[in-house]
This record gives sequence, C-alpha cells and structure tokens, in this order.
Amino acid sequence: MKYAQQTQNALDRLDQSLATLRTLIKRGQNADALRFMEEGDLKEKFEELQSIITISSTGTLGARGTTQTGTF
Repeated sequence: MKYAQQTQNALDRLDQSLATLRTLIKRGQNADALRFMEEGDLKEKFEELQSIITISSTGTLGARGTTQTGTF
C-alpha cells in the first residue's frame, strides 16, 4: 500500500476516534473521555499514525529495519 493511502486511512480512523471522543464529552462522560484518550482507541489511532510518519521519515532503512548497505 502506498504511503499516501496508508496515511489517509490512518487519518480517517483517527477522525472516527475524535468523533467518538466528542460524543463522550457531549454526554458529560468526562472520565470515560479521559480514559479513551489516555488508554483507549484514540491513543491507539494516534500512535498508529505517528508510527506511519516515523517509518516514512526513516527512508534509509531496509525491509528488515537495517540500514541499506548498497553493493558489497
């Protein structure tokens, strides 16, 4: 999957989690909202997006996570 598509999918999932957070806050479920942000789905979705961005910025890594060695 291309980077742009992966990023867009992760952003869409994060957006869904933010909508859930908004609903929790609107209902006055502040403790649940805090838990959702700190331990739940929102935290997971943010970390997923952060991971995609971090991996893309380390473009010098090979498929096994090692620095590409070029020709021996």
